[in-house]
Amino acid sequence: MGVTGAVLAVWVIYDHPLDMPEHIVARRHDVLDDGPLATDHVLVGDTLDAVRAQLPPGLARIPRDRKDEPHIVEVWL
Repeated sequence: MGVTGAVLAVWVIYDHPLDMPEHIVARRHDVLDDGPLATDHVLVGDTLDAVRAQLPPGLARIPRDRKDEPHIVEVWL
């Protein structure tokens, strides 16, 4: 029997995305039983290190995949 309602929070870091071209931005996406859901949780900084410092502790970094959209730097979960 699986756990229902479980959430996996995934933080995607973007390099100067189109909607915030002056910043590095991390956006939280929740992976639910039904699939991924973008949230309103956003972290903003002037540098990649500044955004990384705001991420919750204990996350693991996944480098960007060559198939990711160009603005994606990395993913944390």
